[in-house]
Amino acid sequence: MRNLRTVRAWVLDHRSLSALIAALALVLVAVGLRLMTPHTADDHHAVASPAATSSGSATGAGPADTAEPTAVPVVPVSATADADVFARSVAYALFGWDTTSTDLPALTEQLLVVADPTGEETPGLLSDLRAYLPSPKAWTHLGRYQTRQWLEVTDIVEPAAWREALAQAPDGAVAEGTTARTVTGIRHRAGTWDGEPVAASSRVQFTVFLVCGPASDRCHLLRLSTPDAALH
Repeated sequence: MRNLRTVRAWVLDHRSLSALIAALALVLVAVGLRLMTPHTADDHHAVASPAATSSGSATGAGPADTAEPTAVPVVPVSATADADVFARSVAYALFGWDTTSTDLPALTEQLLVVADPTGEETPGLLSDLRAYLPSPKAWTHLGRYQTRQWLEVTDIVEPAAWREALAQAPDGAVAEGTTARTVTGIRHRAGTWDGEPVAASSRVQFTVFLVCGPASDRCHLLRLSTPDAALH
């Protein structure tokens, strides 16, 4: 059986939907929900200005999607049994931060408190988060420009590739209530550059793997796909 790294490399070389489904089925059989190991290169977050591209977090309730917030507070992820609502809340918590008011460790903590209650997926989730949140070095750099970031969610769907993978997985390979949601949105970033306000936006898409019941009355976050390598 191929290990997860081999499967992920295979997916990158074979980008058709059928190939992705086949790879997902292999992953489900071999390693359960350890679906994707994200890139952790620091240059994904190191930017020359607030207008450049990077990754970060957002708020549980979320700022107004289309308005530029004056501050982006850290808000807990919603306690809910609704997979769509939970995935949206995770998305806000993942992509909304403010270097002028947010504590970087708090961004990770707000997502860990809703992580897999068994702890089995937590090490993998920590690795996933490093691909989305700025490193301490990048955070210090972004802070020089009073950078803040927030997300405008435009779509949340259960990906067809996930349903196909579940259909091919053996009985018992995936815990009951486990599901996936692919989130599409616009990441906004604003700050200052040479004393002048600057802003930029870019499209993002990623997949949230979660479990909702039956053992719990609320959803829990299991893993995240590699940034911009969402399931479709």
